[in-house]
Amino acid sequence: MTDRYAVIGNPIAHSKSPQIHAIFAGLTFQDMRYEAILAPLDGFADAVRAFIAAGGRGMNVTVPFKLGACALADSRSPRAEAAKAVNTLVFSATGIHGDNTDGAGLVADLTRNLGLALAGKRILLLGAGGAARGVLLPLLEQQPAALHLANRTTDKAHALRDEFAARAGACRLEAGGFAELAGRQFDLVINATAASLADEAPPLPAGLYAPGSLAYDMVYGRETPFLAAARAQGGARLADGLGMLVEQAAESFFLWRGVRPPTAPVLEQLRAT
Repeated sequence: MTDRYAVIGNPIAHSKSPQIHAIFAGLTFQDMRYEAILAPLDGFADAVRAFIAAGGRGMNVTVPFKLGACALADSRSPRAEAAKAVNTLVFSATGIHGDNTDGAGLVADLTRNLGLALAGKRILLLGAGGAARGVLLPLLEQQPAALHLANRTTDKAHALRDEFAARAGACRLEAGGFAELAGRQFDLVINATAASLADEAPPLPAGLYAPGSLAYDMVYGRETPFLAAARAQGGARLADGLGMLVEQAAESFFLWRGVRPPTAPVLEQLRAT
């Protein structure tokens, strides 16, 4: 009997997850079907339970239901607890287990696809909302020399720093506003703000990019204003978030099926289209 999986969100028609997981299933010979489910804004939990009742084995969760998925889960992974958000649900006889694969997807894209070793690096993470929170612990686990959180609202950056301070290890974890970055240089600058979705760029001072640095935007599919500004300011390498999307999907696939699918063919196919 074919196993059922899905991605749930609102809106959901734009999601590439069904395409990605169909390719994964073909590459790994898994008997599974993956669909997209549009849930009412006030009907997330009911939609999940209906999918479980129909034989569903697992779900990806996207905007705006990641916090609701965290609350719905009977158990959560340490990275989901740290993120306070869930993007992957696993259904079993013991209940609903929640995980967050976003950070693992980002780290895999940076280290495997882009060949950037993060240990000892100086990282600037822009934003202090859910996207930044979801990747902070996996980044810290890579043991960078320093990680600086910068946000338009300084208090939010300070609060996020304080929350994760005990998990930073030897990494120098700092926080502040955008203007305070003047005179600093970083090996990796990650845009986790929502600015690119509004075709804007965070107001960053010039001179942030060290020689050989990488500018990374979690938004994918185009050169965002952030990436264009990084190019103009000397960012040596530019990357969008398509690799993160595929790698976080691969991590979810592994949680469900116990098989880690190859991601290079999927990235190649998505970029071609």
